[in-house]
Amino acid sequence: MEKMNVRDEIRALADEYARLLKEKIDERVEDMDADDKSHFLIYQVLGVSDEEGHLIDVYQNKGRFLYRYAGSFLENAAKLCFKSAFPESGAVRIENTQGRRPKTFEIDCLVGSDALEIKWRDATTDGDHITKEHTRIQAISEAGYVPIRVMFYYPNREQAVRIQKALETLYAGVGGKYYFGDAAWTYVRERTGVDLKAILEELAAEKGGRHAR
Repeated sequence: MEKMNVRDEIRALADEYARLLKEKIDERVEDMDADDKSHFLIYQVLGVSDEEGHLIDVYQNKGRFLYRYAGSFLENAAKLCFKSAFPESGAVRIENTQGRRPKTFEIDCLVGSDALEIKWRDATTDGDHITKEHTRIQAISEAGYVPIRVMFYYPNREQAVRIQKALETLYAGVGGKYYFGDAAWTYVRERTGVDLKAILEELAAEKGGRHAR
């Protein structure tokens, strides 16, 4: 059988994630119909009707699934781009030489000596995140690899932005690279020869979606 090109692989991946997302959402919404709704009393006290409260609960659950599946899809789509250009690339684990826990760290995609961490976005506001990430990239550097962070969507909230700026400084401190937003899409295109964003825009248009520029 003829091997699929990367565009077809990404299309197939999108279809699979869309199917799984719909299954999970449908299952959760069905389960919610049987949930205890006594907490709607508090919604009513705050001026929210039972109908609106139900919709809020439903979309809150839908949002959690969407965020999880969207992130996983984009990160895996990016890995397909690197796999197409560098067949030997892939995830590897290295020893944590900076502490006792965790015992190992995972590199999302190792391309030669470049250790890529691929993130769709990172909206964390947890200050401990900086310490953990510092430990991880120090271990990567000590293992002889160059830590590179590729993050497609930058956070909007001030605290989350401050954390990302701190992480960018940490990467620079060990000779690593940090690409986000347009620079992340450009990095993938220039490094792999695959215009991932164009492929996703094409798929979105096929499904009748509109993307924000």
